Amino acid sequence: MAGKPVSLYPLGGLGEIGMNCMLYKTDKSMVMVDCGLMFPEDYHFGVDVVIPCFDFVLSNKQMLHGIVLTHGHEDHIGALPWLLQNVDVPVYGSEFTLGLVENKLREHDLDQWADLRPVRPYDRVLLGDFHFNFFPVCHSIIQGFGLGIETPVGRMVHTGDFKIDRNPLGGHATDLAAFRSFSDEGIKLMLSDSTNVGSEGFALTEREIKVSLREIFSTAKGRILVSLFSSHIQRMQEVFDLADAEGRKVAISGKSLYRNIELARELGHLKVPKRTLIDVDMMDAYGDSELVLLVTGSQGEPLAALPRMAVGEHRHLKIKEGDLVLLSSRFIPGNVRAINRVINNLYRLGAEVLYEKMHGIHASGHAHAGELTLMLQTVRPEYFIPVHGEYRHLVKHQRLAVECGVEEEKSLVVDNGQPVTFFEDGTMVFEPRISAEKILVDGKGVGDVGQSVLKERHLLAGEGMVIVVVVVDEATGEITMGPDIMSKGFVFEQEYRHLLDDAKCIVLDVHENIAPGETEKLKERIRSALRRFFRKVLGRDPVVVPLVITT
Repeated sequence: MAGKPVSLYPLGGLGEIGMNCMLYKTDKSMVMVDCGLMFPEDYHFGVDVVIPCFDFVLSNKQMLHGIVLTHGHEDHIGALPWLLQNVDVPVYGSEFTLGLVENKLREHDLDQWADLRPVRPYDRVLLGDFHFNFFPVCHSIIQGFGLGIETPVGRMVHTGDFKIDRNPLGGHATDLAAFRSFSDEGIKLMLSDSTNVGSEGFALTEREIKVSLREIFSTAKGRILVSLFSSHIQRMQEVFDLADAEGRKVAISGKSLYRNIELARELGHLKVPKRTLIDVDMMDAYGDSELVLLVTGSQGEPLAALPRMAVGEHRHLKIKEGDLVLLSSRFIPGNVRAINRVINNLYRLGAEVLYEKMHGIHASGHAHAGELTLMLQTVRPEYFIPVHGEYRHLVKHQRLAVECGVEEEKSLVVDNGQPVTFFEDGTMVFEPRISAEKILVDGKGVGDVGQSVLKERHLLAGEGMVIVVVVVDEATGEITMGPDIMSKGFVFEQEYRHLLDDAKCIVLDVHENIAPGETEKLKERIRSALRRFFRKVLGRDPVVVPLVITT
């Protein structure tokens, strides 16, 4: 084992928020840490999720000894179904993390044969040439781990997502003593969460959040609606405790909330006071001042409970005048418009809305600069690679590491697909890049939506489509039916009937100049002639689809 170089292959999570996936590799073994997805951007029309490219993993799958999960958020576990369709290796994580994984795999009919192996805090697991040690960390989800990795070239630390709660509530704390003890023999490399490096000091503690929520619960006159991340079990416990203290009942709307609450209760991580939890259809038996609703939709997702309530489309729940809505989660940047739309609609219906920027009702699960500094000072790595952040976050975290004593040439900002190899003598080299493109998943299609398809979807969304149908006699070349022209998302056909009639004339003119049997040439000429026509008269460039049917 001694003397083997160790290479890190980042497949996602560097220069972006999401899709966290890192490979640790020697010449004979390989372990993946996290296997996350990203949610699509606005320009990813129709795309469901974005996952890492697994080509390198699959080409070396005989070396893969396992997958280690730091915690159960989608950006760390969400791509597992697509990988586990092609590899058969054990997956390690906490009980709660693996419970979430099992639910996810069940949706893809993969849960029956998946090899899920729960680990506990301070467990030590041998995977090929690596020993993994699991240290508890505080995050916005329970049972998260930081990793102490014993490798052939020395010890490494992979923090996972973490924060350092100075006054932990309910035992949810980052065990700095465990990190310090593991680091006493020296740390070759540390990889650390960079998301909130731009925020000074320390994040709000969960105890401070509960104080803010207690004040709100004690003064609210009507119903309280709380929307949060469905994986934030600790925050849910606070809601149940405060509701019970104020004599309120709690009803739940949202499948992911139901599922995660039941999982947390089964595992003993969520204790719901007796008679506090009621079904939605029992709410009419109680006054507004006796009710709390836990609902999905904190990010403005159109099919979630709160956004549907905000537009009056929820089958069972309506917003009432005097409702108090708490958005107890951060606004993810890509979702800000959708969230603001929900807030405005809630106000239209007479509700009051409180959220993070105005009230202390949410604390980030990611370490601020002060906490990142404390972790760097605890671990004291020789090399440092910032992970889990956009490029600006990585650069700022790299600079922070230098301020904390890491040599500048050993504090590395790395891109996805850029392998880094470490040797026992302390040297480091960059290896040739591997493919780390983003794979777009649309329905059951994986990777079949590329830039050309996205460009067409963009054109369809922006300019619409014109379909031309012509039936041509194969022998004579004469038109026997048509041309018929249909507009989809281009113009209102009744109002622009004269324009479409002119387009038919253009199709007839094109046909007259094409010899019989040249069907493909006819299609191309119709397409180019109509695009020129529509650009000239309307300044628009729709997708033109000629359908030439020969009989």
